[in-house]
Amino acid sequence: AEHMFVPVNSGSLPPDLLESTLFGHVKGAFTGAITARKGYFEIADKGTIFFDEIGTISPEIQAKLLRVIQEREFMPLGSSETVRVDVRIIAATNADLKKLVEEGKFREDLYYRLNVINIELPPLRERKEDIPALVEHFFDKYSRENEKFLGPDGRSILRFEPEAMQVLMEHSWPGNVRELENVVERAVVLATGPEVPVSVLPDYLLQGAGLGIRRDTGGGLPPDASLFEIVADYERRVILEHLEKAGWSQTEAAQSLRVPLSTLNQKIKRLNIEIRKKSEAARADKS
Repeated sequence: AEHMFVPVNSGSLPPDLLESTLFGHVKGAFTGAITARKGYFEIADKGTIFFDEIGTISPEIQAKLLRVIQEREFMPLGSSETVRVDVRIIAATNADLKKLVEEGKFREDLYYRLNVINIELPPLRERKEDIPALVEHFFDKYSRENEKFLGPDGRSILRFEPEAMQVLMEHSWPGNVRELENVVERAVVLATGPEVPVSVLPDYLLQGAGLGIRRDTGGGLPPDASLFEIVADYERRVILEHLEKAGWSQTEAAQSLRVPLSTLNQKIKRLNIEIRKKSEAARADKS
């Protein structure tokens, strides 16, 4: 693009800092302003500025934002001169701005100036067909950031195994795309190979999918254990029995269970089975 696209995370900045960030300041405008600095509006001139979580900005910033939209000009902090800009404004929010207007928390005139073209994006739980594409995008992004698992074309070679992808597809995603992004970033950091197993997913996802096992104070299943937890607990006990019989050899245990070694290893990780060394097992038997 020929012109700047400047994103602003409105909710992450306190009002004073947000004002300086958006409109800039002159030297000496406040303590610490040792040099003049351009704001995002001036930087984005002839381009686009994107406000994420527009509903969180203070009434003072709302008033200044309204002036920029209507007059296409503003004053940097500490300055008596106006700066003219031509900026396209895009705003996003997960709040009900109309309700905030009714509650007096958001200016009605600003609401209508912003609400020229309204695009309503459904929550992720209502468009789960987007999850595979989003996962691929975030794998690319965080593989590049971490400089790992990149192919010759600069794209990530990471892929979730089917069981892990199924967990992602069945989750309700109350945190929407940001929550999914955090899960994929975690997977990139923890991945040890191109195929990402279900064991790298956060515990709350595994619990929600019935893949985690809750315990009561005595170490047993709670009275309200789900069918998934009961099955996982049984599977854990069976695997432990075969490991003990095989002298804690995962290869032999996999053969006796008639499953691939990779499958057994994934289940060991997911079910939090601690593998004992043969020397430790021998000492335990003697005692």
